[in-house]
Amino acid sequence: MILASCFINNGNYGTPVILVFFGSAGFDVAVILMVLQQFIMSTLGTYYAAKGSSDVEGVSQRTILKKVLRMPIVYGALFGLIFQLLHIPLSKEIMLAVGMIGDSSIPVIMLILGMQLATLHIRQIEVAKISFALVVRLMVSPLWALLLVYFMPIDLMAKKILIVLATMPTAANTTLISVQFNTKPQLVSSATFFSTVLSLITLPIVLMLVQPPVMNLLAI
Repeated sequence: MILASCFINNGNYGTPVILVFFGSAGFDVAVILMVLQQFIMSTLGTYYAAKGSSDVEGVSQRTILKKVLRMPIVYGALFGLIFQLLHIPLSKEIMLAVGMIGDSSIPVIMLILGMQLATLHIRQIEVAKISFALVVRLMVSPLWALLLVYFMPIDLMAKKILIVLATMPTAANTTLISVQFNTKPQLVSSATFFSTVLSLITLPIVLMLVQPPVMNLLAI
């Protein structure tokens, strides 16, 4: 349930929306938030996925933590930060290889998501759990974000961006994690699909609500 409801698709969905409605300045904020969430998803999200896996019943916490530490994205982010801070240049060949791997990530995610949905039958859909995840993801999350940003000492645009990003559907990456750790992959992929479809309704509403008249009424 955590994978299906707590992690948002602020990469290939959220950042383009922010770029269109808030410009390059808003896009920079969205990218920073995306990196932070990817780090949290790769650590805390992986931990809960490994802990909830049907393959690790009776396994110790130490073994679960080892699974988290094996995730390469954390080390990649740390090395990237070190290289950036120390101004260590990389060859064009390495950058080309990294770029090709990065460009292939979204198609691979969509392929795996499609494979999971293709094996899903209507009778297998856990309606109650998916409904709960959708309510949390598309309704509770933006309301919670609205409450939090009210007390945060940040500018108005950043508050709007946080509210809009909180409305995004379930992250597609969660399907990869759920498949890898066998943590109800059909439930997670279903939540990703349905939340993405329903966000076509909820997202325009939130974008309308963060416009100046309503935001002024909310005294944010």
